[in-house]
Amino acid sequence: MQTETVTYLKEHANTLELHEDLLITKHGKPAFVVQSYEDYQFQQETLALLKILKLSEKSLQNVGLTVEQAFD
Repeated sequence: MQTETVTYLKEHANTLELHEDLLITKHGKPAFVVQSYEDYQFQQETLALLKILKLSEKSLQNVGLTVEQAFD
């Protein structure tokens, strides 16, 4: 992950090309992470799938089954 300052981001915002996430620091401390829209979408979809998996596991526990039993 590349690290830059807020000033750098302001100066290069119009021409910024992201090939990886960009950590933005403010007064020497991490403040923001800038990422491409495609990476953001992928991250959101991954989180949604993980939430569905977690809800499924909870649902199976309420029924009294383990994940292994449900897929036997």
